[in-house]
Amino acid sequence: MIKNIIVEPKRSAFKSLTIRPKKDAKKLDATVKEIFEQVESAGDSALIDLTEKFDRCRLVDLEVTSEEIAYTSGQVSDELKQAIGNAKANIEKFHAAQVSEPISIQISDGVECMQKSIAIERVGIYIPGGTAPLFSTVLMLAVPAIIAGCKEIILCSPPNSEGQIHPAILWTAQLCGVTKIYKVGGAQAIASMSLGTESVPRVDKVFGPGNQYVTAAKAFAMNYGVAMDMPAGPSELLVYADSTCVPEFVAADLLSQAEHGVDSQVILVASDSKIVDAVNKEIEIQISDLPRKSIALGALRNSKAVVIFDIELSFDFINEYAPEHLIIATENASDYVERIINAGSVFLGNYCPESAGDYASGTNHTLPTDGWSKSYNGVNVDSFSRKITFQSISKKGIQDLGATIITMAESENLQAHANAVKVRLNNLKSEEI
Repeated sequence: MIKNIIVEPKRSAFKSLTIRPKKDAKKLDATVKEIFEQVESAGDSALIDLTEKFDRCRLVDLEVTSEEIAYTSGQVSDELKQAIGNAKANIEKFHAAQVSEPISIQISDGVECMQKSIAIERVGIYIPGGTAPLFSTVLMLAVPAIIAGCKEIILCSPPNSEGQIHPAILWTAQLCGVTKIYKVGGAQAIASMSLGTESVPRVDKVFGPGNQYVTAAKAFAMNYGVAMDMPAGPSELLVYADSTCVPEFVAADLLSQAEHGVDSQVILVASDSKIVDAVNKEIEIQISDLPRKSIALGALRNSKAVVIFDIELSFDFINEYAPEHLIIATENASDYVERIINAGSVFLGNYCPESAGDYASGTNHTLPTDGWSKSYNGVNVDSFSRKITFQSISKKGIQDLGATIITMAESENLQAHANAVKVRLNNLKSEEI
């Protein structure tokens, strides 16, 4: 159950109440830096050594073979294949709708501005494995990458103690058309895709959720000219519940995120203390049957319930927390949409579990955590592309626009900028003579 219960906190306390569980940042960064240096120095050899250290298996080859991928087909049940296929169709439908058409605007006579999306050529996607092999994340990253038009998709995922990636991850990857798959996990996976090794190609941008080491590694990769999707560390969920909520549902939703990892965090914001009591009773009932009970209990120790009677103040707190996932557990959930400013993905109503977005509703589950939804959005098709602008200016266009450019450039003391226009205007004058 959630033992940390805060009733009617003052607004001045909001910032301290939104702090997530943290590890020692200096130690974290030092570890990641050391891993990058090892991979940069020794390449595949370092990856093999690090895999043995962290994943307890000694690999001969890092790349998954076509035979291994083919073998996985028989290891995945028809029921799961059907479910993955259904989810893939929904995710494709939603993400295909995000594709933007090129823009072309006639600004003035002889001045035309254009914008078009160009796919990032080489992207790396990280798929967590371990106790929860997230094959669903393959769909969430590979599907929009393919829709965007990325030419090369590299997938890294940690192997088990027998040196194998979970069959469902491999099967989903081949279903999506991803063939370059490597048995590398953690920060070393991010390092391999950022630096490139004898086996693992270097990419231009890395994607995917992970623990705090993976998140720190993605940030560190920027030192090597590799972009990242967003800060996406331990998972989190905030549920807003009023008297119309169903406590059984709320408890189930909180536990669905708590079972991700002991460093996850769930928050219940309730309009009344009785709601917290009812939800806690349901948590005690439901958690007893969870296979990942010990993990959920660890996450619940990081979690809290906040009772706020005033609706406006409740959403001020929610927006300050800026959750990765936000559930509005009320009958009239759509009434609150305009109040939501900061969230990764929002689930409206008593019959909309966060699990739907994790798997099959069509939205993406790779989302910013740790309050980063204040400035980052979740993964979408645009995450895998860049917007390039173009401009075309005719003789008439530069004659009409020239004076404006010259005046502004000279006012900034950038004479060469002004001269780039003047030489063209002088050329046009000489043509007229």
